[in-house]
This record gives sequence, C-alpha cells and structure tokens, in this order.
Amino acid sequence: MIETIAFYFFAVLVIAMFTITVTTRQPVYAFSALAAGMILISAFFFMLKADFMGVVQIVVYTGAVMALYAFGMMFFDSAKKVNERIKKQSVIFLLSGLSAALVVAMVAAPIAAGYAVADHPVIEGMGNTETLGLLLFTKYLIPFELAGLLLLTAMICGIVLASKKMEYAKEENL
Repeated sequence: MIETIAFYFFAVLVIAMFTITVTTRQPVYAFSALAAGMILISAFFFMLKADFMGVVQIVVYTGAVMALYAFGMMFFDSAKKVNERIKKQSVIFLLSGLSAALVVAMVAAPIAAGYAVADHPVIEGMGNTETLGLLLFTKYLIPFELAGLLLLTAMICGIVLASKKMEYAKEENL
C-alpha cells in the first residue's frame, strides 16, 4: 500500500518538474526543474530496492544537468537582468525543507527496514561491483550502449551549437 502511494506521489512530482522544464521561459528555472526531475526519478529505483542505481541516477544525471547549465549559460545572455518576483518565500522554504526530509527518508527507509538483500543470485568469489559489471555488460548491454550513444550525441550537438553562437558573436563584433 505504501509503495503504491509513494509511486503515485513521485510520479506526480516528476511529471510536474518536467512540465515546468518544458513550459517555463526562464532557462535557469528549466534547468533547475530538470535537475529536480532527474533526482526524483531516482526514487523509483530506491522503491525497487536498487539503491546503487538510484545513487548512480542522482550522481550521473546531476552531473549531466550541471554540464547542461554550463552549455545553457553559453547560449543565453548572462548580462541580461532578470526580474524575479517571489511572492511567498515561506512556501518555497517549507517545500524545500519537506523535499530534503523526503530525500533523507527515502534513502534511510530501505536501510532501516533491512532491505539490503540482492534479488540476483550471488556468485562465489565475485563482489558487488563485479556482479554489476557482469549484468551490465551481458543482460543490459544494448540499453547501456544506447544511453552512451545518446549522451555522446547530446554532447556533440551542444558543442556544435555553442561554436556556431561563438561564430555569430565574432561576426557581430567586427
């Protein structure tokens, strides 16, 4: 029962964050909502007792979104003033605190409940990292390679777009 409630709660939050990402006009808000959505997706891994994948989701996608911040700041005029009007700062503070407490509870709950048992067969003499590598490069090889190609394509496109903007900026300064 609690898993179902948690699933729908995180599903609504993820959809809300990605909706903000797509609909907002402020790039900083879009990047922040994207980062929050990627971190909230890790909740699904934690609910499935895949703690390592949840942590990898947080680390890898947070790093990817930080790279996206860097590319985004190259594309947008950082000298332009942004007028922010935050009407209810107490609500934002309360929601931030609740989000932080929820992340701590999400990580601590499986540890407290004792769900540290693996669902795959344990091979004698192999550690957790070796078993993960075996699964990743046998059973999950195609999705792993496709994710790598997707990230490589995104990186190349970002570099090409940034270099085109630099060329246009040089032409305007002449």
